This record gives sequence, structure tokens and C-alpha cells, in this order.
Amino acid sequence: MIPQLRYEPLTLHLRHTFTIARSSEDVAKTLLLHLHADGIDAVGESSPVGRYSESVDLVARQLDALDLRGANPWHIDATLDRVPREQRGAMCALDLALHDWAGKRLGIPVYQLLGLDPGKAKQTSFTIGIDDLETMVKKAREALHLPILKVKLGSGGEREFLHALRSAYRGIIRVDANEAWTPKEAVAMLRELAPYELEFCEQPIAAGNPAGLRYVRENSPVPIVADEDCRTLEDVAALYGCVDGINIKLVKCGGIREAVRMIHAARAFSMKVMLGCMIESSVLCTAAAQLTPLVDYADVDGPMLVTDDPYIGADYDGAQLRLPDAPGLGVRPRNAA
Repeated sequence: MIPQLRYEPLTLHLRHTFTIARSSEDVAKTLLLHLHADGIDAVGESSPVGRYSESVDLVARQLDALDLRGANPWHIDATLDRVPREQRGAMCALDLALHDWAGKRLGIPVYQLLGLDPGKAKQTSFTIGIDDLETMVKKAREALHLPILKVKLGSGGEREFLHALRSAYRGIIRVDANEAWTPKEAVAMLRELAPYELEFCEQPIAAGNPAGLRYVRENSPVPIVADEDCRTLEDVAALYGCVDGINIKLVKCGGIREAVRMIHAARAFSMKVMLGCMIESSVLCTAAAQLTPLVDYADVDGPMLVTDDPYIGADYDGAQLRLPDAPGLGVRPRNAA
């Protein structure tokens, strides 16, 4: 029953150019992993993070080098231990495929495998990328029916856009600066933007400066959530007292197994938890959605941002995530629907 692996690259085209404080993209490249064992076919995905020097080619080489001789797919942790700890993108793809396999083998969804209530899945935010004021307002108008918007900031014009948005939108607004500001700039900016009733701000300053985050949190009227500063379980304790919450992404941390550990650690430190995503297909986003009953917030909008997702998984009832009741991750190819 040695797991057999094969992978294929996936290119996803975005509905709009997606710009954050440090980069722009019109397409996103991910890697689909197919695992076969004991007559069961399972799927996983990795959306490599350039911020951490990952790429599809690198993850493919790491999977090529993976030795699964003697591995038992039921022994998920032991199988994942065969992936070097620093290879989080490859680990994520394998982790998802193993959970998909186990659920399919047992005939139950992953959320049931983890003992979670699908009725407690969260609403997701929808992301508005950086652009000129007119284009950002146009994007926002297309999403005014959604209850939660996440706005990318960091290139200037923040106050003008939020003023225009708030004049037409009474829903929840979250902002994400993607490391754009210094601590003092962040405090000044968030004080200026606080009247627009922001739920929280993600990663206002460059990662690696917990004292700076603490300064921002202590002086900002807007709660602070760490993203780039919180990649794995080892990062959680160092953020105690520095932020109000953390953003967990499966591809950052290495998959479902590590995400669950991070959630429980964050709870021990009285931190809020959000599950986020990169630009990725319904495979990865459905895996993240399976864990949303455990967390406070969801930002799992990858499939809403692209035009050619080849899979169907979690359903978006407006912004409410509805978990599939099919075994495993519950995803299926769109052309087979």
C-alpha cells in the first residue's frame, strides 16, 4: 500500500490584476498532487509562496525527492515527517492528499474525521486588491452585496478609498498592509483610518520585528493580526502580547495537521485565529474551509478571485462557506460535475 504520487502544475487566471503592497499578478501558479494507495485516488495542492522563496518548480523537485517506501497513508504524521520541516509547500500538498485519502477510505468528510461541526463554518471575506482609486471603487461596487471585505493597503490613497467605500458600504471591513509600513507609520495610519470602523489590520509592518508589532498594537485603535510573522507553530509563542490574532494559511504552515496545532496554541495564548489563503483552487481552499469551525475568521476567497478553477468543492452561499458532505476533502473536477 505504498502511496504513489504524481503532480501537475496548475495556472489560474484572475478576474482582476491582484496587487498587494509588494507585488502584482494576473495569473497564479499552483501544483496539484495526486496520491494513489489501496485503490483510492486522493488530491492535494500547494500554492507556493514567493515571500518564502518557494515556487512550483521547487515544490515539484522536493516531491520528486520524497521517499515514501514503507510509508503507511494511515500514519499521517509519520508520513509527513519524511518531508523536511522547511519544505512547507511540499508538506502542504502531501498533507491534504493524505487527509483526502483517509476520508475517502472511511467514507467521511475531513471535517468529520476531525470531529468538527460543518454548521459552524464561517463567512469568508472577499479581497479588494490595490489599484488606482477609480478601479478600486469599481471592484468594491461589484462586491457590495458581500458582508465582509478585506482591503489591501500600502501604496497610498488609503483614506480616500476607505472614505469612498464607507459611503456606500456598511458591512465589515478588514485591511491588510502586507508589511508596507514602519511601526510609527502604521500607528499614524491606523489612527487616521479608525473612524472607518475597521475590524482589524493584518501585518502592518515588516515581519521579524515583534517589538514593533507590540508597539503598534499598544498604540493603535485597530486590532492587529499577524500574517507574514506567523508561518508555523514555532512562531505563535513569540507573538504573545504583540498581536491580537494570527492568520494561518495551510500552504505557509504545511497543511491541516500543523494548522490544527497552531489553532490550539493560539487559543492557549488568548489570540484570535483567521484561516486565510493564497490565490489557489478549490482544492486548497476547501481544505482550509474544513477547519473554519475551529476559528474566528475566514479569508478563503481564492476561487472567488479566479475565472478557471478546475475543481468544485466548498460552496459559497454569498460569503457563507458550505462544506461539501462528500468523503475526504469533498472536491471533484469541474468537468465531471
